[in-house]
Amino acid sequence: MMGFEEENSPVMTNTTTNTNDLLGKVFFRMFLGLLATAIAAGYTYYSGALYDFVEGGGYTFCIIAELVVVLVFSFGFRKFSPGVVTALFFAYAILTGVTFSSIFILFELESIVYAFIGSATIFGILAYVGKNTNKDLTKFGTILSVTLLVGLIVSLINLFVGYGPLEIALDWIILAIFMGFTVYDMNKITNIQMEGYMDDEHLYVYGAMELYLDFINIFIRILYLFGNRRRD
Repeated sequence: MMGFEEENSPVMTNTTTNTNDLLGKVFFRMFLGLLATAIAAGYTYYSGALYDFVEGGGYTFCIIAELVVVLVFSFGFRKFSPGVVTALFFAYAILTGVTFSSIFILFELESIVYAFIGSATIFGILAYVGKNTNKDLTKFGTILSVTLLVGLIVSLINLFVGYGPLEIALDWIILAIFMGFTVYDMNKITNIQMEGYMDDEHLYVYGAMELYLDFINIFIRILYLFGNRRRD
């Protein structure tokens, strides 16, 4: 009877409620970020603005701006107000949409939709695992980060070498890395909330950005691995 009473204690119920409330607000912001990306990508492509960006050098500018925004967010989100970090998050989501508009040129729309659905399914399963695992995943953060860095360096080298099989292998490796990051980040967000490392408003946006990046990278790798390329 003692074990049953502890499992259903007010403290346990309150903790579960707080965690679910946290994740609900994190996922809501993540969804809005993905929606902003989808709208920006669709508008940039179907309006013809993509071609103007490419010819005028705006596409390169957007890629650089993406990098700047994510770095500013990463190093300054604790110092900035919740409004500023939210603005940075959506600025990044919109810039990502502009650069991602090129996938409409490279891949058939049906493949993009299927890749999104597949990514959402995989992401949901991994997020559930991350939320419910009781293991300490702290050490895996360093391993994943180092592996990702090595993968990115090799990817840059392969741009000059142009070895096709290596590119496919890297896509699989980076996909696996971001699948790992999804589990790790879900676990980390929950623990940050439990231990009070930052206030709630900052945590909502921070969590949304982390999971947004995981989802976007899973999606793009699945698309490049399994998507049907346009032939026209």
